[in-house]
Amino acid sequence: MFSLFKANRPVAADHAAVEPQGGRLGSDLAMEAVRSIAKQASDLGRDACEVRGLMEDTNKVSVRQVQAMAELSVQVGGVQKSQDAIAGTTAQSLASVARARKVVQGVGKEFVGVVDTLRHVSEAASQITQIALQTRLVAFNASVEAKRAGEAGRGFGVVADAVKDLSAKVEASSKQIMSTVGDLDQRIEALASEIQSDAGRGKLGTFHVALAEVEEGVSRINAAADESRSICSGLAGQMRELEREMQQTTRALDTAMSRSESFLRVSEHLIEQVATCGIETQDTPFIRAAQDAAGQISKLLEDSLRTGTIAEAALFDEHYVPVPGTSPQQHTTRFIDLADRLFPQVQEKVLTLSPKIVFCIAADRNGYIATHNKKYCHPQRAGDTAWNTANSRWRRIFNDRTGLASGRNTRAFLLQTYRRDMGGGNFVLLKEVAAPITVNGRHWGGVRLAFGF
Repeated sequence: MFSLFKANRPVAADHAAVEPQGGRLGSDLAMEAVRSIAKQASDLGRDACEVRGLMEDTNKVSVRQVQAMAELSVQVGGVQKSQDAIAGTTAQSLASVARARKVVQGVGKEFVGVVDTLRHVSEAASQITQIALQTRLVAFNASVEAKRAGEAGRGFGVVADAVKDLSAKVEASSKQIMSTVGDLDQRIEALASEIQSDAGRGKLGTFHVALAEVEEGVSRINAAADESRSICSGLAGQMRELEREMQQTTRALDTAMSRSESFLRVSEHLIEQVATCGIETQDTPFIRAAQDAAGQISKLLEDSLRTGTIAEAALFDEHYVPVPGTSPQQHTTRFIDLADRLFPQVQEKVLTLSPKIVFCIAADRNGYIATHNKKYCHPQRAGDTAWNTANSRWRRIFNDRTGLASGRNTRAFLLQTYRRDMGGGNFVLLKEVAAPITVNGRHWGGVRLAFGF
């Protein structure tokens, strides 16, 4: 394929000339069988990875649905509480209306008494008027007699005139009282008829009609609240059952994901075992490329320590400082400048080895990528997380299953299969081989080389 990716035949194959024909044929068949196993293991890993990815997506949706259902349950509970409050308030309103009706009926009865009293007052005023009229008549007669008596009756005449004038005033006042009492009597009688009710004859005053309408409206509100509460109660029960089933589904998905992880690990283990045996497979060139790149970066970092370009504490710095305003979150460390100078010369060269290679990067023990391949080192766009996820992958911590495993691997190589998140719900299925980076015997991280199927 290309110089770095030339296949190395197993040692046993170099002696094929001195082996019997049957032995060489058997060896070739065995190697072909092993390669077939490796390919099937690779296909199994790809399928398991795809299935696991789909289950992850489904599990995320299921978790969001459970959360939404829980929030909806809380809201329905709030609605039920509000409906209970409405029911309590309407019951109080109905009781208040009943009390108001009784009070008004009592007031109506009192008004009847007031009307009777006013009539008595009117009768008394009428009697006073009659008395005043008679008194004025007597005073008039006395005045006439006083005039006849001449000088001797003058004083009596003055008194008679005064009595006559007073009688006239009393008569006028009595008539005014009678007129006022008559007006009050009409008004109070009209008001009494408004607030009184005669259920026996089917007659209701205007006020009682209004009270009846209020009572009917409150009753309808109460009935609607009761019906709504009943519906919400049934809905709450159904939601609880649905939430329980969704939680069971989530747990089942978790179990299935765990099982698919086992299939994935089995396939990766088979591929590694085949590669360790020295038999050439489709993954062997990528494994060699990752190991070679890890060796080059290890030497560059050792040289930097030897020349004093960077201190060991700075090179192994794990204090990741967040970069404000970045999404996904970016971080800086004390070795980013060194990484920007040294890593691209190795990482970019590996990309040219095969069109299948997606990226080649150096990650520290915690999955931190100081500098990525140049095509993924674009400055972030404010507010565009999906674009940043796919195009601004440097200065980021990839502490997922694959990222941590690659960064912390200390074996000769580690082969994994996973889905790479490209942002916006887009994923790419990849294989990744990791080889450890050591600096003067101390594990720094690993080279991550990802390639397509």
